[in-house]
This record gives sequence, C-alpha cells and structure tokens, in this order.
Amino acid sequence: MTLKDALNFFESLKKETTIKSEIKIYEKFNFILSKLKIREFSKDEIHAIETELESYNLKQKVVNRKKYFHKALTKFKKYLNDTFSLVLKGYYIKLYGGFGLSFGLLFGVVFLSNWERSLSISLGLIAGMVIGSIIGQFMDAKAKNEGRLL
Repeated sequence: MTLKDALNFFESLKKETTIKSEIKIYEKFNFILSKLKIREFSKDEIHAIETELESYNLKQKVVNRKKYFHKALTKFKKYLNDTFSLVLKGYYIKLYGGFGLSFGLLFGVVFLSNWERSLSISLGLIAGMVIGSIIGQFMDAKAKNEGRLL
C-alpha cells in the first residue's frame, strides 16, 4: 500500500463513520502519512514504510474498527520511532512527564517523609511533573532541531 493509497483509504474511512473517536484515529493516521509524504526518504526507506503499512492489513473487514486501527496506529508510530527515530510533537513531554510523576512520588515518600504524608506525596508529584515536563520540552525542541519531529 503506497502512502497515497493509505491517505485516500483513511479519508474514505473518515467519511464513512460518524463516531468521533474513530475519526480522531483516522485523522492521526492522515497527519502522519501526510508528513511522511513531504519528507525526503530514499526509495528503500519509502518501500520499507509501505511494506510496514501493508503488513497491518488495513483493508480487511474487522468487527471493532476503532480498536484495530488504534493498535495499527500504535505499532506504526513505534515502527517510525524505532526505524527512523521520528516522533510526534509532545512525545517526550508525555514520556518524561510520566517518569517525573513516578520519581516524584518516590522522592516525596522517601525524602519528604518528615512532613505530613499527603503533603510530601503531593509536593513530590508536583516537583517530578515539573522537572519531567521541562526535560521533555527540551528533548522535543532537540528533536525538532534535528528534523526528527513529524
């Protein structure tokens, strides 16, 4: 399935349904595919992307289209990240924000334990989230400067 065929396929799916959650998934696929279409890839890289799209069997009839296409979208984003180091905007903010929450909780319980428990956990979570978001913004900016952002 070529990138153009995939774009047309998701546009047609978008017109067929009225379910907003499905439409969002199709729009995400369209966004990624349109960004890939304007990027400069070698013929081998384009062929690899098209082969990956073909492996998802997107045109088959499925009972739960939302679940099926959501899984395919997740796999495709992971493939682009692993193979070409391409990420979507906000990828690192989400990733490091989650790490910040985890470590902030740990920090609040261990190091701020002499305060009231709920206060120490809250402060740890807030500090972890802020620090994680700052690091994530830095990494997103770095990815944009390196041309790895879709």
